[in-house]
Amino acid sequence: MTDHLIIVAAGTGSRMGTDLPKQFLEINQKPILVHTLERFYSFDSSLNMIVVLHPDFVDYWIDLKRTLQLNIPHQVVAGGKERFFSVQNGLNAIQAETGVVGIHDGVRPLVSKRTFETSYHQARINGTAIPVLPLNDSLRMVEDGQNKIADRSKFRLVQTPQCFEISLLRKAFQQAYHPMFTDDASVVEALGVHLNLVEGNRENIKITTPEDLQMAQAYFTLTQEI
Repeated sequence: MTDHLIIVAAGTGSRMGTDLPKQFLEINQKPILVHTLERFYSFDSSLNMIVVLHPDFVDYWIDLKRTLQLNIPHQVVAGGKERFFSVQNGLNAIQAETGVVGIHDGVRPLVSKRTFETSYHQARINGTAIPVLPLNDSLRMVEDGQNKIADRSKFRLVQTPQCFEISLLRKAFQQAYHPMFTDDASVVEALGVHLNLVEGNRENIKITTPEDLQMAQAYFTLTQEI
């Protein structure tokens, strides 16, 4: 059975403060999005991979692939105004009716093989798998100008790939869009479905700021095999 991966890279990178969207910025002379594709391809070369891009950068990516001689098989799909619609477009491009669909941020190039395998395996068994990490820092909750301590043991940091059985995911994305849909797990959760949490990996950061880019560069310098 073939599994699927939707790589969401449709942002414009406003928080990075660069003209070029962050997924195209380079680490070790290679765009972040290329690192992400290569990593998943090394995990499972049979994955049906779909890359969702901002419509303005589809041609840019096609030219970039040609320049880099990137031969990793994948389909390119234009994204929407919100992440919800970008994932929906990616999901509509999948013809198969079976398998697990992973949805991954294009700017998380440091996902580990263990996180990948655990997420897909658990989704195959339970229908859903969301990689998370416990918090190390103390938390305070701010509300109406007041703040108080929050119990960090009750919270988790959410990562990707978020993995789902394909028929469940299709049903979830038939719902009308809601601003509370901040990630794919929240869309599936709106169906009343229990989400299964699995352990992520610390290096699997989402590169959204210049500081994140420096941190990712440091990880790549330390090791290419996490």
